[in-house]
Amino acid sequence: MKYPLGRYGLPLILTASLAACTGPTGPPAPGHETILITTPGEGPPDARPGACYGKDVTQAVVEVVTEQELVEPAQFAEDGAIVRPATYRTTTHQKIVEPRKEFFFEVPCPETFTPEFIASLQRALKVRGLYRGRLTGAMDERTRRAIRRFQLSRGLNSDILTTSTARELGLLAYGRQGGAPG
Repeated sequence: MKYPLGRYGLPLILTASLAACTGPTGPPAPGHETILITTPGEGPPDARPGACYGKDVTQAVVEVVTEQELVEPAQFAEDGAIVRPATYRTTTHQKIVEPRKEFFFEVPCPETFTPEFIASLQRALKVRGLYRGRLTGAMDERTRRAIRRFQLSRGLNSDILTTSTARELGLLAYGRQGGAPG
């Protein structure tokens, strides 16, 4: 299966690259602009040969700041009485509190996501109380939410199954190259 890649091998949007094996992905995750996945040989500068990578882009956190600027100071009489009060102008601007971030993480390659693999994933998440649906073998919204809940407890806010999560759930063998099932 070939995947068209852009400048510097930028990965495809997950919905396009995994459509055949995962079904529709729906809207981007809360707080995320896009969720992408790479093909083998593409990814971060230190990509492991033959591995696939997920790429997540978090939105910048922007704060709206409202300030009062002095336009003209107050004028006072000799006795201290206010002749004319100060005038102010209200200005509003945006301030980036946390910049946009892009990060990569190793994921099983698309061909790994067979119905049997996904059913095993659902079973592993179900045993841990994270997946409450039937074992369908389809990467549906319920399965992705369960993946996100599992990975959130490990500091990753993504519904793309990482290789380390797959290994932790017993779906991939340790030490295998390329994210192939083990």
